[in-house]
Amino acid sequence: MKSAAFVRIGAETAGRLVLVISLVLLTAGCNQAGLTPTPVSNPATGQNPGDVKYYPSDQPARLGIQRFYEGSFGLAQQYFQDAVEKSPSDVTAWIGLAASYDRLGRFDLADQAYAAAAKLEGSTVRLLNNEGYSYMLRGDLKTARAKFQSALRLDPNNQTTLNNIKLLDDSTKFIERSANGEPCGSVDCSQ
Repeated sequence: MKSAAFVRIGAETAGRLVLVISLVLLTAGCNQAGLTPTPVSNPATGQNPGDVKYYPSDQPARLGIQRFYEGSFGLAQQYFQDAVEKSPSDVTAWIGLAASYDRLGRFDLADQAYAAAAKLEGSTVRLLNNEGYSYMLRGDLKTARAKFQSALRLDPNNQTTLNNIKLLDDSTKFIERSANGEPCGSVDCSQ
C-alpha cells in the first residue's frame, strides 16, 4: 500500500515541480537582457509599431501599368489610385492615374492628377507629353501642340514627343468638313 501512495504523491509532486520550473523559466526569460521590449505607442500617432502594415510600394503602380497596357483603364485607375494613396510622392503613379482618367474620359480628374505630378516633379518632358496627349484626346489640338512644343524645348530629340507631334499632324489631316465648314456628322458630307 505504501508504494501506491508514494507513486500518487510522487505524481502530484512531479506535476507541481513541472509547473514551478515552467514559471521560473518564464520569469527568467522576461528578465534577460537583449530581448525586445513591449512596443510603446508613438505619442504623436497613438500607434504601436506592430500596428503599421507593410505595403509593397511598387505593387499597385506595377499592376496599374499592366492593366493600362491591357486596355483595362477602369482597373488601371483603381490600382493607380491605390498607389497614390499609399505613396503620395510617386510621380509615376500620379501620371498613370491621370492617363487612366484620360482614357475613361474624366478629363477633370486627369487635370487634377497631372497637377499633383507637376507639384512633385515640375514640368518634365514626360509630364508635358502626357498632358499634350490628354489635350489631343479632348480634341484641343492647339493646347496639345503647345504642350508638345514645350516638351521639345526641354529635349529636342525626344522620340516620344516627336511621335506625338507626328500623330497630332496626321490627325489634323483627317478632319472631315462639309463644303460650308461644318463637321461631318452634324451635316451630311456626302454632297
